[in-house]
Amino acid sequence: MKFLKKNLDKIKDECGIFGIYNQKEAVSLTVLGLHSLQHRGQESAGIVSFKNNALYHHKGAGLVNDVFKGISIEGNIAIGHVRYSTTGDQRYENIQPLIANTSLGKISIAHNGNITNSKILKKELANHDQIFQSTTDTEFILSLLSLNNKDTIEQRFVDFSSKLEGAYSLLIIKNNKLIGVRDPYGFRPLVIGKYNKSFIITSETCALDIIGAKYVRDIEPGEIVSISEKGIESRKINSKNKQEKFCVFEFIYFMRPNSIFQNKSVSNIREKIGSELAKENGVEADVVIPVPDSGIHAAIGYSETSKIPFKQGIIRSHYMGRTFIEPKINIRNLNVNMKLSINKFYIKNKKIILIDDSIVRGTNMKKIVGMLKDGGAKEIHVRIASPPFISPCYYGIDTPTKQELVASKKSLKYLTKYFNCDTLKYISIEGLYKAFYNGQILKGEKHYCDSCFTEKYFFSKHTNNLRNKNH
Repeated sequence: MKFLKKNLDKIKDECGIFGIYNQKEAVSLTVLGLHSLQHRGQESAGIVSFKNNALYHHKGAGLVNDVFKGISIEGNIAIGHVRYSTTGDQRYENIQPLIANTSLGKISIAHNGNITNSKILKKELANHDQIFQSTTDTEFILSLLSLNNKDTIEQRFVDFSSKLEGAYSLLIIKNNKLIGVRDPYGFRPLVIGKYNKSFIITSETCALDIIGAKYVRDIEPGEIVSISEKGIESRKINSKNKQEKFCVFEFIYFMRPNSIFQNKSVSNIREKIGSELAKENGVEADVVIPVPDSGIHAAIGYSETSKIPFKQGIIRSHYMGRTFIEPKINIRNLNVNMKLSINKFYIKNKKIILIDDSIVRGTNMKKIVGMLKDGGAKEIHVRIASPPFISPCYYGIDTPTKQELVASKKSLKYLTKYFNCDTLKYISIEGLYKAFYNGQILKGEKHYCDSCFTEKYFFSKHTNNLRNKNH
């Protein structure tokens, strides 16, 4: 079976996860939750449910609505997963949640992130006669849980967590219990919600909104949350790390605009970034136009600060179907034209400020600028709501190699000419963090991972090995 073709000019988060405890409609609500997390993974989806001391599962390649159409599995506890492939390929065995037999019984696990020392772990586990059915690093976590001899899942995780390096937000079903785990750095989001008498753990608050659940709190970095008949119990992973390093790109691009994390509105942060972008890189123009949908909120902020009118000069088709079949090359090259079209009324003879969240390979930006030129634009000034994307991420994001990242090797002058725009400007790192800290210049240690912009990585030994292979 062929899987969905990725957009080669947008980076992808690896996945989204949703779990619910003590709910007779657990599976149906999990399907809805995954639907709201579809932006985090569109290659595959899966659900595992628990009822009467047994686990039931359903998974498949494709979008949530297709995978779970007409399913009828029961359970009062369920975890679900939507996926892009970063670690591991697109085979069926890699579709999560995964299930394994352990000395504590059957358990199921869903994972958002990337274990940077997975190859080291695989060698160690192979020495303990562990056999792997998939190529995803999630299975290594299952193996570590199964080999450990502590009395509970929580104790086992605390015991072996020092072996794990990288990013992981996890959901686990063990008997009549739902467990959520977030790595000590807190790279990926994980929140707790409540739906009547049921508790939910999920990647984003937008998954709570879709079912009418209430947001309770974020799960803290290095926290293990257990939900059972006893209620909610919490403990911490033993870690020397005391510094949160949440992925800054979650706020810039990945998370849904209506999500809230760290008591921050995602849409509000993006508008503030656009505002700082206007302060840093203002230019005389007639209209501010976003690349839909990624540039909309930054463009609103830019427009409000610059006093230049916001217009939807580019229209995105929301009805373009996805296919498992690769089209012929001449058709594939028309993809941008199929997804986006120009509103010439706002374009012709206008000086345009074009806003987007980021530039990865640059192919889409080049095509969009070309479309605006063909539409009669007088000037095009590209403004990007993130610093230059210069290095791959190894903490749960699907990114190209460094050579493929157009900003990593090329100067601003070259890129301006390459895109055929009049000017090109990115927000600075300082301006980016002003948006996070209410316009104040950040002093001291920042609580975010920005390695894709700065090349300052964590877990240096194993990450450097990965970097050497991707340079």
